Amino acid sequence: MRTVLMVAEKPSLAQSIAKILSRGNMSSRKGLNGACSVHEYTGSFIGQSAHFKMTSVCGHVMTLDFIGKYNSWDKVDPAELFSKAPTEKKEANPKLTMVKFLQVEARGCDCIVLWLDCDKEGENICFEVLDAVLPVMNKPRGTERTIYRAKFSSITDTDICNAMNHLGEPNRNEALSVDARQELDLRIGCAFTRFQTKYFQGKYGNLDSSLISFGPCQTPTLGFCVERHDKIQSFKPETYWVLQAKVNPEKDSSLTLDWDRVRVFDREVAQMFLNITKMAKEAKVESVSKKEKVKQRPLALNTVEMLRVASAALGMGPQHAMQIAERLYTQGYISYPRTETTHYPENFDLKGCLRQQANNPYWAETVKVLLSEGINRPRKGHDAGDHPPITPMRAATEAELGGDGWRLYEYITRHFIATVSADCKYLQTTISFSIGPERFTCVGKVVTSPGFTEIMPWHSIPLEESLPHCEKGDLFPIGEIKLLEKQTSPPDYLTEAELITLMEKHGIGTDASIPVHINNICQRNYVTVESGRRLKPTNLGIVLVHGYYKIDAELVLPTIRSAVEKQLNLIALGKANYHQVLEHTLDIFKRKFHYFVDSIAGMDELMEVSFSPLAATGKPLSRCGKCHRFMKYIQAKPSRLHCSHCDDTYSLPQNGTIKLYKELRCPLDDFELVLWSSGSRGKSYPLCPYCYNHPPFRDMKKGMGCNECTHPTCQHSLSMLGIGQCVECENGVLVLDSTSGPKWKMACNKCNVVVHFFENAHKVRVSPETCDLCEAALVDVDFNKAKSPLPGDETQHSGCVFCDPVFQDLVELKHAAMRHPMHRGGQGKRQGRGRGKGRRPGGRLNPKKPKDKMAALAAYFV
Repeated sequence: MRTVLMVAEKPSLAQSIAKILSRGNMSSRKGLNGACSVHEYTGSFIGQSAHFKMTSVCGHVMTLDFIGKYNSWDKVDPAELFSKAPTEKKEANPKLTMVKFLQVEARGCDCIVLWLDCDKEGENICFEVLDAVLPVMNKPRGTERTIYRAKFSSITDTDICNAMNHLGEPNRNEALSVDARQELDLRIGCAFTRFQTKYFQGKYGNLDSSLISFGPCQTPTLGFCVERHDKIQSFKPETYWVLQAKVNPEKDSSLTLDWDRVRVFDREVAQMFLNITKMAKEAKVESVSKKEKVKQRPLALNTVEMLRVASAALGMGPQHAMQIAERLYTQGYISYPRTETTHYPENFDLKGCLRQQANNPYWAETVKVLLSEGINRPRKGHDAGDHPPITPMRAATEAELGGDGWRLYEYITRHFIATVSADCKYLQTTISFSIGPERFTCVGKVVTSPGFTEIMPWHSIPLEESLPHCEKGDLFPIGEIKLLEKQTSPPDYLTEAELITLMEKHGIGTDASIPVHINNICQRNYVTVESGRRLKPTNLGIVLVHGYYKIDAELVLPTIRSAVEKQLNLIALGKANYHQVLEHTLDIFKRKFHYFVDSIAGMDELMEVSFSPLAATGKPLSRCGKCHRFMKYIQAKPSRLHCSHCDDTYSLPQNGTIKLYKELRCPLDDFELVLWSSGSRGKSYPLCPYCYNHPPFRDMKKGMGCNECTHPTCQHSLSMLGIGQCVECENGVLVLDSTSGPKWKMACNKCNVVVHFFENAHKVRVSPETCDLCEAALVDVDFNKAKSPLPGDETQHSGCVFCDPVFQDLVELKHAAMRHPMHRGGQGKRQGRGRGKGRRPGGRLNPKKPKDKMAALAAYFV
């Protein structure tokens, strides 16, 4: 019997596919990484009996990055990143140990079936999986085929079984196009980002952005927003005049007529036309025309149109809408949500999809009529050759999906029903009038067949006042003629929907990456989302784009990225060489980078106008160890300290508050210590600004506070305040927060675990002694006499927080929801450590036994 490994892109997909293929007759177990399950069943595979193991990854297995030393912003010239800096594939999420998990499951397997998403990213992940599993799988006999690719567009019995019966091969060219995009974005983005971030953050204090990033797609996206902003700012309103006439077909009714000249911009000319028309007493009907017109039903739904509607009509940001669509897809409610196609293939079961919706109270009546009278073939759209249009695959209720999930599903379903409905037909009547020598027109519409607008009422023809019955030559008394003075108005800021349209038109990003690029410019504080989901550029965004235009417009114009996207598509089609495209594109951007660096003064001139220099920003906080003058604390992102006398800037931990720490000084460099805190229920620790940026010991890295400092005698160091190994992460140490009394706590110096203990104790100190059982440092606790939990009148006790029975009732273990299932305490035996003094056997805390005397600590994430 052959063993077949099958791999999907997400755990929920693996379960759904296995359930369909095994007809529910499968066994399931957790994989070793705790995140992915393995579903096993027996069946037949290409005419032979087989044992199937279905599992998944969690998106990309690997990610591209520079090798170690080239990740240092301080030691590497950004220009080296274009060619000299070697790259390597690293695990995308090391904590998932995905490669090891895949190898464990693949060992002894004869074949692999890849059920990754059917797009270019999915093809890329196919080869990441193959690189992990092929070395440990059974070797093929002769020319025996062992690698198969399943192609599917929805999680339905029909589609999954059909994919299993028509297995193909993974597409190497599409995978290479993704590799090329990843490397280009990494090298180009990092080089420009590192240079301009260091340059401008070293000069200005109120940029309010932790990263001044550049991206080959992100920057043109911002460019569209700033271009619209510039048009608004440069707009000069013009006054114009409109002639408005009203006629009275009957005594109690009036009809407003539109002037055929529309408007004039000269007041005197407008007044002349008013005087001429006022001489006439009646309006004469010059012609009456009636035409049957058609409002076409929509094309089938693709990703870009779904994102446009989600933003404009449903008020959902593109990234949020995409996340919801992916969830609906993995749950089997809709087909694959990433597609450029708006044309259904000839063999697509439209009626089958429609029947699924026959019992929904919102559209059951419309669906039943369509099924009984016959559906209309959808309009011929664009076939991109990827996936069918986005289609509802099974019925759902609002109670099932709730909130935004239901709103998006409802739109997708209504859109689908509209594509197989009839066009909307209406009769348009146009009456042309003459008042003196001037012509006026009146238009009316009457719906003759609502068609698709019944299911999409927002597209319906608006109700209008019915026009009077009249013929050529009829005369109507004039009720009023007047001149209206108006002004031209500027365009509004771009909506997300309009930006998506521009990005698609100019080839910026793909249907999958467009939401990411829009989200990035919001996250970087380059634009803000205003009411109506309009994108208003910030000062920083505006200055950056104007600076790019001043130095090299191609950095911000969509043309060069659009050309690169075309080359990447040629790689995917096998029509362009991967290495040649990569080399040529990097060479172009390397030249542009050098010119940008040489011309940065042009952008700097714009920055000077909008932002304040470091020396003029912030408030005095702590003393510099070099000149002993006060350094200024700059609170705007990224928060930092600046000494204007030495002209030095010191990075600080982000996303918390900084204050002076008791005017204490670092014994190594005489800088005053500061205290970083994430809040009263969070963690806090002191740090030396100089040591934080210039690690004093070999075993320390940049960005380490006193809670990770290995100074042997400093009272604030890890050596003096470390207690024992973290209860959650492998490498962290729980360090006493000596500022936290009377609500004492210790916090991990690596992860977000915070442990509260000995509330209302007068003093808590870390003893130089260690526990005989676990080698954690002992703790000396001095309780308040009135609240001492110790027997008799005792107020002092020394013991191990992990093992001492006296401390057992004072601390209780609670594990909060972990950031990832692999962090659960019950998996695998973990050794502990006490301030680097050795390993402690059996020191792992068991979350299933909160009253165990080894259990100490109320742990929760902040």
